[in-house]
Amino acid sequence: MFDRMDQRGELLGWEAVGRVETGDGFCTGTLIARDVVLTAAHCLFDDTGRPIPAARIGFRAGYHRGQSIADRKVVRWLAASGFRDSAGGQLNGTMIANDVALLRLDRAVVSAEADPFRVHQSSRAGTRVSVVSYGQGREEVLSRERSCDLTAEYSDGVLAFDCDVTFGSSGAPVFVSVDGRMRILSVISALGRMQDGGKAAFGMRLHTHVAVLMGRLRRDAARPKISIGARRLDAGQRNETGARFVRP
Repeated sequence: MFDRMDQRGELLGWEAVGRVETGDGFCTGTLIARDVVLTAAHCLFDDTGRPIPAARIGFRAGYHRGQSIADRKVVRWLAASGFRDSAGGQLNGTMIANDVALLRLDRAVVSAEADPFRVHQSSRAGTRVSVVSYGQGREEVLSRERSCDLTAEYSDGVLAFDCDVTFGSSGAPVFVSVDGRMRILSVISALGRMQDGGKAAFGMRLHTHVAVLMGRLRRDAARPKISIGARRLDAGQRNETGARFVRP
């Protein structure tokens, strides 16, 4: 059962959830810092398995029927090092376990616009969760499934939920209540079925991925800008012609 946030006022407290738009489609994403959005890595690759340039990606916080609380451009994105996309969009267990990406925005979203959510480290099977997303057929307004369950967890970090998700829900935050506050436990990666035939949504443990990717984004942002007359080359870097998108 979904709560559709049809009225703008119903977005209060959820403004940090928005749409990650790539030009050809969209996923759901969530602010976890003033200038950083969490989503699923597979959202950032096209149908041939090629990475989408950051310049084509935007984030619309609190999107609602064509309007948003804050619109930002993406200047860089990083996917977890274990994620390798492939043509056709098929995800195996290893890919789901690493289907995490962070987007760095061109400028911060201020507190008057939206407050970021924190990432939660772990929960056990049986934990009650909720999902907030822009799913297919309800992509113009944010919807929340208030209560579903973390039904299984696997040794590779994959989590299974009995939440009712669909296309567009990729990258959607899976929330758990911690001391009365909502924290992000996982993001939606794939749809599938359990061994008993029941429908399932799959996500992953986030904490380590997010810490590593956040560190890399911050280090990149802290690097000195290249000025006229100077050129920075990393040790071991080859000088190549042509633009390339380098994945971690």
